[in-house]
Amino acid sequence: MALPDPAFPVPDDAPDLAWHADTAEAATRRLGVDRALVLVLIAAGAITAALGEFVDASVIFGVVLVNALIGYWQEAKAEGALAALARSVTTPVTVRRGGHRQQLDATQLVPGDIVMLAAGDRIPADLRLIQQHELHTDDSMLTGESQPVTKDIATLHPDTVLADRLNMAYAGTTVVAGQGTGLVIATGDATETGRIAGLIAAAPDLVTPLTRKMARFSNWLLWAIGGLALLTVGVGLTRGETAFDMFIAAVALAVGAIPEGLPAAVTVTLAIGVARMAKRRAIIRHLPAVETLGSTTVICSDKTGTLTENAMTVRVLWCAGEGYAIGGHGYNPEGAISHDEMPAGIDGALREGLIAGALCNDASLRHDHGQWKITGDPTEAALLVAARKGGLDEHTLGALFPRRDVLPFDATRQFMATAHDGDGQGVVYIKGALERLLPLCVDQLSANGQPLPVDRAAIEKIACAYAEQGMRVLLLARRNFNFGQNFRLTVEGVDQLTLIGLVGMIDPPRKAAIGAIRSCHSAGIRVKMITGDHAVTALAIARQIGLNAEKALTGRELALLDAAALDEAAHSVDVFARVEPEQKLRLVRALQARGEVVAMTGDGVNDAPALKQADIGIAMGLAGTEVAKEAAAMVLTDDNFASIEAAVEEGRGVWDNLVKFITWTLPTNFGEGLVIVAAILFGSTLPITPLQILWINMTTAVLIGLPLAFEPIERGIMRRPPRRLDMPVLDGSLIRRIILVSVLMLAGAFGLFLLELKQGHTLAEARTVAVNVFVMVEMAYLFNCRSLTHGFWKLGLFSNPWIWAGLGSMLALQLALTYLPVMNRLFQTAPIGLVEWAEIVAVALLCSLLIGIEKWLSRIRTEKS
Repeated sequence: MALPDPAFPVPDDAPDLAWHADTAEAATRRLGVDRALVLVLIAAGAITAALGEFVDASVIFGVVLVNALIGYWQEAKAEGALAALARSVTTPVTVRRGGHRQQLDATQLVPGDIVMLAAGDRIPADLRLIQQHELHTDDSMLTGESQPVTKDIATLHPDTVLADRLNMAYAGTTVVAGQGTGLVIATGDATETGRIAGLIAAAPDLVTPLTRKMARFSNWLLWAIGGLALLTVGVGLTRGETAFDMFIAAVALAVGAIPEGLPAAVTVTLAIGVARMAKRRAIIRHLPAVETLGSTTVICSDKTGTLTENAMTVRVLWCAGEGYAIGGHGYNPEGAISHDEMPAGIDGALREGLIAGALCNDASLRHDHGQWKITGDPTEAALLVAARKGGLDEHTLGALFPRRDVLPFDATRQFMATAHDGDGQGVVYIKGALERLLPLCVDQLSANGQPLPVDRAAIEKIACAYAEQGMRVLLLARRNFNFGQNFRLTVEGVDQLTLIGLVGMIDPPRKAAIGAIRSCHSAGIRVKMITGDHAVTALAIARQIGLNAEKALTGRELALLDAAALDEAAHSVDVFARVEPEQKLRLVRALQARGEVVAMTGDGVNDAPALKQADIGIAMGLAGTEVAKEAAAMVLTDDNFASIEAAVEEGRGVWDNLVKFITWTLPTNFGEGLVIVAAILFGSTLPITPLQILWINMTTAVLIGLPLAFEPIERGIMRRPPRRLDMPVLDGSLIRRIILVSVLMLAGAFGLFLLELKQGHTLAEARTVAVNVFVMVEMAYLFNCRSLTHGFWKLGLFSNPWIWAGLGSMLALQLALTYLPVMNRLFQTAPIGLVEWAEIVAVALLCSLLIGIEKWLSRIRTEKS
């Protein structure tokens, strides 16, 4: 019955209604239609400027500005998910409005419009289907369903999950085959994809483990510096020093104790990690995400296209009681057909099965820009690929056996049939559901092509075994006909069939994903599959790739769980099927509530909210939608799950190098502070001036500290468990080491300063010795920090050439500071002799030796514990 068109479509402000539970007529009636650390530096810079230390203040503010610019450039994370969504659905559509058929842009649609759909169309809005003929849609970007969905117009139960709403067509999905007509029930933000975009916007921009730890570390450092400064002022005042002098001393102590190079070092280290990851096919969109990967404890991965190839592949062809394995991957028609691991002869029932699959088929295969691509149903495309692997080209077969008629696949009859002219007589090839076609078979083809009785029990047993492996099973059959001039293929004519065989196909797992998951497990990282596909398929893939496949929870089961039960399920179960977008979010949040650092991979619109909610979202660069990429912190350029392993390794290396820099730089700052405190306590002249402190901090941080960011990844880094979230930046052993080095610097610099004065050297000479002690100890200590647990020689002396370049540059600058007259005037230094240099080098080597002994003892204690 034809329905009149809407003359006046209503605005998109209708409440959330279960359109799939309404009849088509009721749906049309509804619409009136018939059918911190930087803050410390800023404060120090402001105080320094107020006290007239303009050089110091300029350098500090320069560091803050550079960090801000680099951070803004690197971390400019576009909030463009909504814009990408709009672009994804902007397309011309054919509609009936006001009784007229017309072309409109998708953005002009309103509820009540009637949209015409045909193969290849992108669906422009959420539609309640009112007419359809063999309509199939690809809903994978929204639901994760790997198979094309056969649509219907029948009324469904209100509780039907999104992926099973067969009478609906959703914005952003595509029509694979057939035609249909749909009533627009939602557009823009009100569509399912629009609602997902709303979930993306609602998900907070979470802080990363790095930013959390740096914030805690900065707060601790602020209190430590403040307390030390107050102690210094108090001691000085009790000794009779003036308040102004003590205030100046406190500012000098703060400038010395603050690691001015730390923010720049963090940014540069992360940027280097970004560059390294890019070489390993992982593009970082949010800078701290580099380190977050190193902290990851759980990876939640989509299945289709991420863990699998997203390309249906025939794996087995069962004919004449024998199973034939078909090799190869995806739509590339290269691969062997074998029987008992030996090449199979392409004849008899096997040949007939390949011919049936290729001729009873409306898909096409083409080679385009180095890649094999398909048009049509992926299941039919897989049959074409299998035939080519057997040396049978569909174009040649079509010429030898011209098609006379076709019965397209229909969800009601569950099969497709094509009639062909053959050698002397006609033949009808049929493919479809086993439960529908097996009762129609009266015999089956033998290996030599002769008919045999049908062994239904054996066939059903084989089909069940294939289904348990996650395969989609189709039955292939034929019937010989004598075609008349006016022959028409009818449903009634599809009986008295000869069974050719069974085809088992699957969207196969990526080979690289199997090894990557194994590496993740060895690194203490759990991998969970969260998919919109069916539970049987998800479990089969999970078993093949090495996941815990004891149990799968479906979205319907998740919806019945309370918060506590969901929390336990998120922890104990590794396979989740038929999951909707909100449930992905709930799972990620439940894992985060247990203290897990969650990485979420995905490529579809349905993945985007969870990608943003996760500690790090990882989108697929090739197959991923723009919405998913905009919501993610990292994009894999090769869509390879194995690249995540490399990214995790780089992330752990970045954290290691950050800790090395912090362990190296803090003793200098603390040592400088302790020197000032010691001078005040002993009533001595300051061994180093504030400007000399700033020289030490800035030059050493850039020239000999930052090269630690280029340190190669240490062996065994992927055999460590992930870092716990409650672990501080520095553990107890490193804190003890920092204290030891700080004390050694204090003893060496202050001791030689007093010795120089006692031997009659000038104050400028004594201070020059003290400055060089700090720098030389830092240079020697740098080698101790190249590895925090082992000797630096195990890494190789020249594995990081930047170290040597930095040391050479630093030594040249120190010689300039010591001997150039202009530097002497600016920094109040003076030339010193060889004896003084010998004393300086001796102190530096002794400090490095003592630190090496401490590191060795610490490693022994760790191994014993």
